Amino acid sequence: MTPERIDRFREVAARRQPSLTVVLENVHDPHNIGAVLRSCDAAGIMEVFVLYTESHLGLGHLELGKRASRGTQKWLDIHFYTDAAACLGHVKKKYGKLWAAHPDGASQSLYTFDLAQPAALLFGNERDGVSETSLAYADGRLEIPQMGMGRSLNISVACAVVLFEAMRQRMQAGLYHQSPLPRSECDRLVEAYIERSDRKNYNKKIWKSE
Repeated sequence: MTPERIDRFREVAARRQPSLTVVLENVHDPHNIGAVLRSCDAAGIMEVFVLYTESHLGLGHLELGKRASRGTQKWLDIHFYTDAAACLGHVKKKYGKLWAAHPDGASQSLYTFDLAQPAALLFGNERDGVSETSLAYADGRLEIPQMGMGRSLNISVACAVVLFEAMRQRMQAGLYHQSPLPRSECDRLVEAYIERSDRKNYNKKIWKSE
């Protein structure tokens, strides 16, 4: 392990955002899962919550998503749930607000949300969007303004748009310039990244079934 690599781990750890997360509900396509994980890592997300309530979905989709994430999955903690109440209850207790990406008559433009504040961002699957069960836990619904004939975006694209708007707001608030994490937590992350970068640990399962 070179000193430059360790310095890179320290730089990344110092920019992680402990007050922002993403929840994926019943996302089917492993390529979409992988793309979302890459965007989460790029925006400084520390952990992602995956909720599968459909019986044909399971950890195998995450394994395939791992391949599509091009190695970024190992820098994230993945929490796997099969019960909406347990998952969203945990998320709301930890992050406060839950914003659902769900365009309908009750939704508001993405650009009206203060994403520099603690929040969890909920995205539904490619076919149905966010379920009514999960929408009941949401504090609000956001939509991405669009000017074309199409009225929807691919789940991974939509997640990237929302995350990078959150990153823009958080950069303006200085949340990437001065670490929001205590020094001890940054050090813990660096140690975790060193362990995960070891080829022997590359295929280690880092998601947590709950």
